[in-house]
Amino acid sequence: MRLINQSKNTILAENIFLADTPFKRMQGLLGRKDFLQGQALIIKPCTAIHTFFMRFPIDVLFVGRNNRVLRAISSLKPFSLTPIYFQASYVVELPSGTLQNSATTQGDLLAY
Repeated sequence: MRLINQSKNTILAENIFLADTPFKRMQGLLGRKDFLQGQALIIKPCTAIHTFFMRFPIDVLFVGRNNRVLRAISSLKPFSLTPIYFQASYVVELPSGTLQNSATTQGDLLAY
């Protein structure tokens, strides 16, 4: 399954992990030693995240029901906490640098 930025016509990830159960959402990327380019974690539903106990920075997209990016955060460092984005339907976590390399920004339309 691919994650595509339709607005920029770019592929954000070729390998998507879906966290759509309470256990999978709680686990997220915790315990992983790395997060490789081409991978993505979609957390659904989700309005805020933390990176407590993570080992690497990540790029984060908060996405609305219409699959539009509400907020794009580049290189969120370990042991950080995001604000709550009440309009978000889901969150996409990506390896650090993905947003810059793909020019993904707020307002872009995603598909997976």
